[in-house]
Amino acid sequence: MTALILLSALSACKKDSRLTPPEVSRAPASVTYTDPSLSRFDPPIELSFVREVGEGLEDLIASLPGETLEDNRWTRLYEEVLGIKIKYDWTAKGDLYRQKFGASIASGNIPDVIQVNAQQLRELSNAGLIEELTEVYDNFASPLTKKVLSEEGNGPFDTAMINGKLMGIPQTGSSIEDADLLWIRTDWLKELGLAPPKSMNDLLAISKAFTEEDPDRNGKKDTYGLAATKYLGDPVMGLVDLMAGYDAFPNIWIKDKQGKLVYGGIQPEVKTALKVIQGIYSQGQLDPEFALKDGDKAGKLIAGGKIGMIYGEQWASFLVQSSHDNDSHADWQAFPIVSATGQAPKVPLKFNTNTFFAVRKGYEHPEAIVKLFNLHLEKNWGQTAEYEKFYNNTYAVWQLSPVTPSPTRKNLEAFRQIEESRKSGNYAKLKDEAVYIKKRMDDYLSGKAGESGWGWFKTYGPTGAFSIIDEYEKNNQLLYESFVGAPTDTMIDKQQILYDLQNETYMNIILGRPIDDFDQFVKDWYKLGGDKITAEVNQWYEQRR
Repeated sequence: MTALILLSALSACKKDSRLTPPEVSRAPASVTYTDPSLSRFDPPIELSFVREVGEGLEDLIASLPGETLEDNRWTRLYEEVLGIKIKYDWTAKGDLYRQKFGASIASGNIPDVIQVNAQQLRELSNAGLIEELTEVYDNFASPLTKKVLSEEGNGPFDTAMINGKLMGIPQTGSSIEDADLLWIRTDWLKELGLAPPKSMNDLLAISKAFTEEDPDRNGKKDTYGLAATKYLGDPVMGLVDLMAGYDAFPNIWIKDKQGKLVYGGIQPEVKTALKVIQGIYSQGQLDPEFALKDGDKAGKLIAGGKIGMIYGEQWASFLVQSSHDNDSHADWQAFPIVSATGQAPKVPLKFNTNTFFAVRKGYEHPEAIVKLFNLHLEKNWGQTAEYEKFYNNTYAVWQLSPVTPSPTRKNLEAFRQIEESRKSGNYAKLKDEAVYIKKRMDDYLSGKAGESGWGWFKTYGPTGAFSIIDEYEKNNQLLYESFVGAPTDTMIDKQQILYDLQNETYMNIILGRPIDDFDQFVKDWYKLGGDKITAEVNQWYEQRR
């Protein structure tokens, strides 16, 4: 779903460009670095990867004259500055990529650098197929790299540490920027004379009204209060996000009253929330076929003007824009999530670093991957940054690089820069991404860019998504996941079984199974490995304290 929305945003960028971008110069890099973290290999070395290539990346490359996956502004920069020649052993799409990737790991036939998740990192380490990178990172990571990769605390490195050794370089993901929001059609609120919700009771009343009171005034009962997909944990249109309103936090580990770590998905508050969602479904406030639909199919209801509310992250603006594109009267706004008590709820943040770069055992220059990180961050956010050339110049050219680290709070900081400048009237201090975002919003507000900047304004505007995330943080509402270690041994063996059991149980209850099925699920969860996982998680936690 994330890829779909990013592709939509990229498409919007393309519509906004009236000129073909010039071919990037092949001239040598103008900056020579004396810092050892950016020193050049002489003679140059070759560094091989494998890579998944989807439609978004293919469309991007097709839009850039003179650039290919292996010969583009980033690969040229890495060779010119660092003496590192990027090579791809193979590329593939979707399921084929996953099949080939799995076979590659199973056979031990991996490239010089391989991008993996936490479980795959442990499997490669246990098999003795990858290099330890503890000293490599300590000795070669630039100050900027160390700063950026530590923005999420020690968690990313705790995950990459196996038996006390750093086995992969984490490409940190942002937890705070994935905070959940409530997106509502404000034109429907006005049409029905309703105010934004202050509590879960308000939200349920709005959902009922959007379903039963013909908010689109077409004389038909063809609208739904909430959007949902068959993936209950989807970051946009997910139903588990609603559960936070009842102090239920599925899919993350939290602390109980005794200070022990417990899995949120089996706590009694979830049962309460499931009962509420079951009622919403039985009353027709959800698409009756949502359990069969992925994000693409469910999104068509939004585009068709049939949905009044969704739970979703900040980038959901680019999804709900589809209804605005089809109906200029359709307006949406992000609001804070609400609680059953009416008090400000905790907003759960799942640990979001799930990408690690490991180096093949025996590769002569393991520091090469760290140098790629260093230069990527330097050219986008360092003293010699060239944002429009290497990050975004209408096209998301950062995707051309095989590594794409970024500051984990860059979007929130861009919003804060813009807000500070708006209040002071002085925009001279805006930097890089903030400049780009403000331009997109200004073009939209002035009518220069048509409606393509609508989503940007709904995300970064004065009352946009990031204004709410900013308040979440200031109000101390953010609930970070408590377990951020490497997958435990039992997790590797049993986690998928437990996830499947959880999703099946939740879905069946929502569709009408007795609510007490939840109690049996909790018992089964413990029997099928949850008890051992809980013990392992708490052992990790005690050692870390």
